[in-house]
Amino acid sequence: MLRGLGRIRRILSVINRHGLGEFLDGLDLKPAARLALKVLAPSRADSSVDRGERLRRALEELGPVFVKFGQVLSTRPDLLADDVSRELIALQDQVPPFPGAEARRVVEDSFGEPIGARFAAFSDTPMASASVAQVHEATLLDGTDVVVKILRPGIVDIIDRDLELLYTMARTLEKVWKDAHRLKPVEIVRDYDRTIHDELDMQREAGNASQMRANFIDSDLIYVPEVYFDHTTRDVMVMEKIDGISIREVDQLRALGIDMKKLAHEGVEIFFTQAFRDGFFHADMHPGNILVSRDGQYRAIDFGIMGTLADADKRYLAENFLAFFNRDYRAVADAHLRAGWVPAHIRAEDFESAIRTVCEPIFAKPISEISFGKLVMRLFQTARRFEMPVQTQLVLLQKTLLQIEGLGRQLYPDLDLWDTAKPYLERWMNEQIGPRAAVNTLKKEAPRWATIIPEMPRVAHTFLSRVDGDGPDAFVSRGDLDRATSAGAARSRYQVQAIVGVGLIIAASVLAAAPGALSVTGWIVGITGVFLSGHALYRTFRN
Repeated sequence: MLRGLGRIRRILSVINRHGLGEFLDGLDLKPAARLALKVLAPSRADSSVDRGERLRRALEELGPVFVKFGQVLSTRPDLLADDVSRELIALQDQVPPFPGAEARRVVEDSFGEPIGARFAAFSDTPMASASVAQVHEATLLDGTDVVVKILRPGIVDIIDRDLELLYTMARTLEKVWKDAHRLKPVEIVRDYDRTIHDELDMQREAGNASQMRANFIDSDLIYVPEVYFDHTTRDVMVMEKIDGISIREVDQLRALGIDMKKLAHEGVEIFFTQAFRDGFFHADMHPGNILVSRDGQYRAIDFGIMGTLADADKRYLAENFLAFFNRDYRAVADAHLRAGWVPAHIRAEDFESAIRTVCEPIFAKPISEISFGKLVMRLFQTARRFEMPVQTQLVLLQKTLLQIEGLGRQLYPDLDLWDTAKPYLERWMNEQIGPRAAVNTLKKEAPRWATIIPEMPRVAHTFLSRVDGDGPDAFVSRGDLDRATSAGAARSRYQVQAIVGVGLIIAASVLAAAPGALSVTGWIVGITGVFLSGHALYRTFRN
C-alpha cells in the first residue's frame, strides 16, 4: 500500500513538473474532482514547449508501462487531439541495458542448466535494449549464429504494479468524468493489459514469428528469421541472426543503389498482403523493427505485437477503402450498416454526409499530400460519433497503416499509397466475389465434400424409398402411397437424375481439388450436376 502511494506521488510530481495539468483541465469533470486536481496537479505549462512534447517526455520518464500505454493512446483519435497523437507516436521504448551477467542468469534459470550447455558463445554486451527485453548475440553448439531475446528481470512485477495503478485511475475517471460512459477508460486499460502481457511471453512471440515466416517463406519481398523452438522458453527466445541496415539509414540505403521508390511501394504491398491475404499482420512496424538487406529486401524483427483480421473485417476494410478511392461516401455508409458496426437506427444519409464533410477537404489536396492513414483515422473517428464500438483489431491496423505510410514517405516522399493499394484491393475483392471466389471455395471445401458426396446417392435412395412407402420407416399416408404408385415411373427417372447429378458434382470436386485452376469443362460439369440434382429434388418434393 505504501509503495502504491509512493508511486502515485511520483506520478503527480511528474505531471506537475511537465505542466500536464492542462490535459486534466480539458476533461469535463465533476466539481469535486476538478477541485482536487487543482490542488494535487496544478497546471504549470511551459508555453515554450508544445503540450504533446511535454506529455511524451513525462511518459518516458514514468517508465515502460506508461511509454507503451502512450503508444496505444496515439492510435485513438477519439481521445487525443492530432498534435498530441503525432507526438506520442514518436515515443521511444529505449532504456539502459541490464548487465550481461544478469542476462546469463536469466537464461540459465530459464533452461535449468549452465549457459554452456546451450551456447558455444554468448556475448555479454547487448545488441539492443528496450523496456521489456534486450537482445544478445550468441552461437549454438552446432556453430549456428543466433540472437537471444531475454525478458528484463523483474519487468513482470513492475508492469503488474503499474497496471494496477492504471486500473485504479481508470475506475476513478469513470466515476468523475461525465464522458466516461462513451470512451470507457477501464476497457482501454483492459485491452492494453492484454497487449502488454502478450509481449511478456517469448513463446507467444516465437509462435507469431514462425507463422509470419510460413506466410512469406517463398517471398522475395520480405525475409522473416527462423525461430529455434528447442531453445525458447517463456523468458528467452532464440532466433536466426540476420544482417541488415536499419530502415532509418536512408542515406546508406541510397548509397547502396537501392531503388527507394520500389522499396517504399513494396513496403505497402507487404502490409496489404499481410492484412488481406493472411489476416495476420505485424502491428509494430516502427523503424527500429525493420531492416533492409543490401539487395533491397525487407527483413522484419520483433513479433511481440501482431494483429488479426477475420473475413468480415477484411471485407469491411476493402469495401471502405475502394469506396474512398472512388469518393463514394454512400458506399462507405452502407458498408458500416451492412457490417452491423453502426446501429440500424442510424440514417445512412446522415452518416454519408458526416463522412463527406470530413473527407472532401482531404481529397482537395495534391495526391502526394494525402495521408491514407489519417483518412482511415478520420473514418473511425466519425464512425464512433455514430455509436460504432471500438474495434481493437482495426485500431491496430490503423496504427500500422500510419507507420507504413510514414516509413514509405521517409524513403520516397512522393509515395502514392493509393496507386499501390487500389489494384491490390480490387484484385482481392474480385477473388471474394464472382466466379473466381466460387472456384476458391470449391477448392477449399473439396476435401470435406469428398467424404460427404459419395454418401449422397445412398441418402437420396433411402429418402426416396421412404417417400415411395417401402419399409417400416415410411412416413406418408395410404393416400399418398396410392398417388406415389401412379407417379412411380416419373420418380424413378428423378432418382436416376439425382444420382447422375451427384456423380457430376463429384467429378467437378475432383477437378477443383487438382492442382491449377478449375477448367471450363470442370465448371460445366459442376454446374450441370448441381442443376440435375436440384431439379430432381425439387420435382420429388413437389410430387
